[in-house]
Amino acid sequence: MKHFFYILILISFVGCNTINRPKKPKDLISTDKMSAIMYDLYILNAAKGVNKKVLELNGIMPLEYVYKKHGIDSLQFAQSNTYYAYDTKVYAELVEKVKADLEKDKVLYEKLTKEDQQAKDSIRKLSKKVIDTIRVLEIDSIN
Repeated sequence: MKHFFYILILISFVGCNTINRPKKPKDLISTDKMSAIMYDLYILNAAKGVNKKVLELNGIMPLEYVYKKHGIDSLQFAQSNTYYAYDTKVYAELVEKVKADLEKDKVLYEKLTKEDQQAKDSIRKLSKKVIDTIRVLEIDSIN
């Protein structure tokens, strides 16, 4: 069993050693546009994971939406993604940019959610005061 394991590792190492860098596509997507596309894909993938039925009921096909939004096709994206993925440093920079953008949006979302919650709390306090005032007026009119 040990020998089989070592042979398997050796074959994997030798087999992966012959991988050549993909050719640069004629219509390579720029890194800025690629990070924007990846950002949209992350968002839509999260949305699909949360409530897939809503997307289906509205007829939204996430990949088709992203391709149309950015004016690309699936082949162009696949070739560009393969090209960038080969260079792990460049691809890591793309992913880091996407993470930074997602983090900015998360902070903004949390801020807006907090403000919305504060507004709801203010409305509850005001409505409670109105109800309390009505009760006081009712009690005063009874006496």
